[in-house]
Amino acid sequence: MFDEGSSQASIEAGRFTLRPVRRSDAGLISMYAADPRVARMTRNLPHPLPPGAVEAALVAAGEDDRAEDQWAIDGSATGLAEVLGVVSLKRLERDQSEIRYWVAPAMWNAGIASEAVSALIAANPQGSREIFAEVFQDNPGSARVLTNCGFDYLGDAEAFSVARGAMVPTWTYMLKLAAQPAALRR
Repeated sequence: MFDEGSSQASIEAGRFTLRPVRRSDAGLISMYAADPRVARMTRNLPHPLPPGAVEAALVAAGEDDRAEDQWAIDGSATGLAEVLGVVSLKRLERDQSEIRYWVAPAMWNAGIASEAVSALIAANPQGSREIFAEVFQDNPGSARVLTNCGFDYLGDAEAFSVARGAMVPTWTYMLKLAAQPAALRR
């Protein structure tokens, strides 16, 4: 359901591989997602993390009709942890996607997020013509990831953060791409 039958391909990214999330990732993802510093910088990670939440999300990530593809940032081939974080693409309308990502705090400021986002953009597995992203305004590191990867700033907005239980000011970004031919889409 996850690696074996997944319609997602793995993506090589230098120091790590982006591979479809799998059930065995639950422990590390739970540990990182339970960290309030991680949860506060995402829209949909609750804090505290309810029991079974990660396992349920991993099952949903393996469904054929999912709206979002998720990859674990897997550094095990180069001596890093098996899960360094997660990067995802949510399908939007008209050949558009939204990218989301988080990295374990121990790996912050090591270029992991920038490499993961760059690799996913280069692979463009959904054949997107435009990729959107938003980051909370109190997370300038994530904003730098996007600008380093060629995203253009579009404007300010707000988004609800489950962990904070509140609307939080965001910066919105977009990257225009040449979509892959349909024959190459997975």
